Amino acid sequence: MSSIVARSRAGSLRALTAVGRCQLAGLLGLLVACVGPAVVAALLLLPVGLGHRLLPPAAAALRRCADRARERAARWSGVRVAPPDPLPRTAGARAVLADAGFWRDLGWAWLEPLVGGLLVAVPPSLVVYGAFGALVQPFVWRLLDDGNRYAFVPVHSTATMVAALLLGLGFTAAGLLLAPSVLRLHARWGRLLLAAPRTAELVRRIEQLTDTRAVALGARADELRRIERDLHDGAQARLVALGMRLDGATRLLDDPQAARAALLEARELSARALEDLRDLVRGIQPPILTDRGLGDAVRSLALDSFLDVHVEARFSGRLPAAVESAAYFAVNELLANAAKHSGGDRVDIVLVHREGRLSVSVTDDGHGGADPARGTGLLGVRARLATFDGSLALHSPPGGPTTVTLEIPCASSLPKTSSS
Repeated sequence: MSSIVARSRAGSLRALTAVGRCQLAGLLGLLVACVGPAVVAALLLLPVGLGHRLLPPAAAALRRCADRARERAARWSGVRVAPPDPLPRTAGARAVLADAGFWRDLGWAWLEPLVGGLLVAVPPSLVVYGAFGALVQPFVWRLLDDGNRYAFVPVHSTATMVAALLLGLGFTAAGLLLAPSVLRLHARWGRLLLAAPRTAELVRRIEQLTDTRAVALGARADELRRIERDLHDGAQARLVALGMRLDGATRLLDDPQAARAALLEARELSARALEDLRDLVRGIQPPILTDRGLGDAVRSLALDSFLDVHVEARFSGRLPAAVESAAYFAVNELLANAAKHSGGDRVDIVLVHREGRLSVSVTDDGHGGADPARGTGLLGVRARLATFDGSLALHSPPGGPTTVTLEIPCASSLPKTSSS
């Protein structure tokens, strides 16, 4: 029963928040209605020369309004609106006129107050008008003449007052229920006008893939150099020493005691070489990751950590080996960061695969304030994920907690459920 009440309260709070956001979007539409005409005025003054000075700052103000609208669409409704290329900081009037994003912003500025503003005005209007019928009409209908009406109901008796009250409650409920859907519709309307042209998106995507490919090739070359260095300095050196020790033992066959000591030393060297090779293999691809999959491999990391680590893996099937490896080493780095810098005692790791994406969240109860610009840990994780077109999001307010969310596009295979 308590859970039902809690869900009901949460739903009511979300609906009220959506109504407030609709009202705020409408007020911001009025601001856009002021910026748009200012830009048009600057365009009209271009022939007399004054527009060359006024257009760049007016276009920059319009771009700020449009960028905030894109940000609100993503934050409020989860609708991503691809931004155009930024205006040059020293852009003149000619550069502004040549920018395709400027004209899209200008079209949005003229249509938003008329279409988007009217759209987001519906839920708050229903709520306010419904509150008038439910909270005001029951107390004032006796003070008004027979011409008093609420919507289509003439309010002149107790029965009609009750009808107006119920109708007001209905209007209020309709406004609360419509608000989230209206916000999403408004965000899609904004995306239709504000999204960067398809050609710009393709050019941006090609540049991103080119950069990602360069990073991946550099990381691969670094990894090969590391393996070569580890083999040269570790296992290879021990194997050379082992060969020399065995050669020396053959020369001591006439002295059994010395030969036995040399062979024991050779056996110790072979054990060390084998351990070096095992460590090297674990650094390339841990055996438990190959044999058991990502969920069990992350659990093994949790067991090795001195923090209290809870792992929850919710996905079916094995993921591509490269994706599992990237996620495993990313989680390993994040656990090391939490142990070194967070000052917390507990870490929660959740792995979810849905809709063709692997999502991994790592949350610690430390003091927060993590800065991705300091140190190379998070930068290395971000570079590792970029190879797969993945992303890293960090939320670490002062005082904590710190949550790092990783997302990697991938498909699953070999149906096998992993959960804990």
